[in-house]
Amino acid sequence: MDVTCALPTVTELRLSAFRTHRGAVFPLAPVTLFAGAGGSGKSTVLQAYEALARLASGDPLAEAFPDPAGCVPEGAEPDAEGRRGFRIGCTVEGPAGSVRLDLAVQAEPELRIVGERLTCGKQTLLATALRDPRRSTVQAAWHTAGSVPVTRAPLPDDLLGTALLPLRVAGTTEGQLKVLAAAEQTVVALRSVYACDPQPQRMRGRVTVGAGRLRRDCDNLAEVLLRTQSECAIRHRELVASARAGCAGPVAAVRAEELADGTVRAVLGRDGERVTPLERLGDGELRYLALALVLLTGDRVLAMDPAHEVPEALQSLTFLLDGFDRCLDGRQSRQLLELAARTCARDNRRLVGTVGDASAAASYAREVAGVTVVDLSRD
Repeated sequence: MDVTCALPTVTELRLSAFRTHRGAVFPLAPVTLFAGAGGSGKSTVLQAYEALARLASGDPLAEAFPDPAGCVPEGAEPDAEGRRGFRIGCTVEGPAGSVRLDLAVQAEPELRIVGERLTCGKQTLLATALRDPRRSTVQAAWHTAGSVPVTRAPLPDDLLGTALLPLRVAGTTEGQLKVLAAAEQTVVALRSVYACDPQPQRMRGRVTVGAGRLRRDCDNLAEVLLRTQSECAIRHRELVASARAGCAGPVAAVRAEELADGTVRAVLGRDGERVTPLERLGDGELRYLALALVLLTGDRVLAMDPAHEVPEALQSLTFLLDGFDRCLDGRQSRQLLELAARTCARDNRRLVGTVGDASAAASYAREVAGVTVVDLSRD
């Protein structure tokens, strides 16, 4: 594995025991597409990644895992005390080195973190364990390397301990500084995530002008186009070029128009003065345009919580795109994949997505550099 990443980057996802997966380890390339038949666990991979991202952002466990019982591996039997759970983790490469985060979660009889481990190389930097089931805390121990080699303290059992370390570790010893660097690298890499699944049926209506940040289902596509056409001229021209390559008929422009009632609609400019309102486009064209816009914009335009405390030049951004090729024809899928590969290589971006057509995706991957396809049906 490459350990020379200049920016904090999630390079591996581990689903040790999660839903349909047991002992699964998935290396992540700049563009990684998971393929497989229904029920093979494609979307589960993205759900685990997004849950880790939410925990790194400070969300409580119940919000990251709204259906914890459904995360327990199929067939897992409760122990003598009726406890069942699941385990996931990841590896983050960056300036602090190769950092591993592993998490054990109890789903039943009550949701809580029962074990967390943060390691760098062979050194354990943080370890937590549930000592007293009657308390809503875990006992944490982190590396100090000072007059006291390890610091021990209780932490909440519903929050990610790694995300709390910057608030708890003083940073006065070499060991504490190492712990902080590893924790901050992990948190920055995980929280820089945008999950998206465009819903064409919600993108056809007129919208009101709001914050101008693209929501998860892209229902405010017209509003965001109004913003990008005035603020992001270069990227907007790239969007028009992508629309020209992936939409039927001639495309001279992609723009938003403000209407007399205060709403906004989006149109494709055709030859001369002719326009086609986006609500007249098919599902495939709408999803194609929305995904192209996602790939061409950044965290200032996407509805996400960027790590404001970290300089933009030191941040990466990972797109989680479920159903990357849904409703798309082969030409559109190929165009989007090429756009994704260019964007990820140029702008410190990553993409983790799912596709329905494994053979087509594998064919594209052979022709587009930086793309890896994981066929779960085969693997």
